[in-house]
Amino acid sequence: MQSNDNAETVIRLDNVSVRYRLPEERIGTLKEYAIRVLQKRVRYNSFWALDGVTINVNKGEIFGFIGRNGAGKSTLLKVISRVLVPTEGRVWIQGRVSPLLELGAGFHPELTGRENVFLNGTLLGHTRREIEDHLEEIIDFAELGAFIDAPLRTYSSGMVARLGFAVATTWKPEILILDEVLSVGDEAFQIKCQRRMEGFRAEQVTSLLVTHNMKTVEALCTRAAWIDHGVIKAIGTPDEIIKAYRHG
Repeated sequence: MQSNDNAETVIRLDNVSVRYRLPEERIGTLKEYAIRVLQKRVRYNSFWALDGVTINVNKGEIFGFIGRNGAGKSTLLKVISRVLVPTEGRVWIQGRVSPLLELGAGFHPELTGRENVFLNGTLLGHTRREIEDHLEEIIDFAELGAFIDAPLRTYSSGMVARLGFAVATTWKPEILILDEVLSVGDEAFQIKCQRRMEGFRAEQVTSLLVTHNMKTVEALCTRAAWIDHGVIKAIGTPDEIIKAYRHG
């Protein structure tokens, strides 16, 4: 199923490819690698993490990406977030991107949760006053209580995910990118996250979501894509894509 031609496109990828080069042999130290490079003794294997991806995402969609580990889903989100520059193709984005690509991204393990809220909020472009005005809301949503003043290194992965999601979504984003974040934490918190995402959808926030949880794709996404070995195999409704993926 293709997107509505009358809808406003906010993300467009035209024939986007990303090629990685990896050394054929494992090199133990940076010094040894530098010597081999100078002597031109490093051989590389190349592979395409993305291969000719073309896709349009419309304003207000929650667009899901599914596929096996290593299929290229996270690489695709990094390209859209401007973390990676594609080897080939063009990327066009209309709107400010708020990425939550991995647990603890933008956090420092030795800082407290409270200090990390200010650090991460600043990285997302918010002023100290804006962060202070929303601090209690962030702490309440993350359900951290007294742990907010403990070092982040003492947090479980679920606690880090709750804090990261709370900071990234307290302010209404234009384009929100989530990589496996909704699958971390207990069921009650996952439901709370889904409700916030549903609220964003009602307010025409565009969201991109990578997850292995098919129930989340069915519950939240307006469209989805199946990626396999860097190639978009199909785009359609969540039901269509989940069925194709399971039979593929």
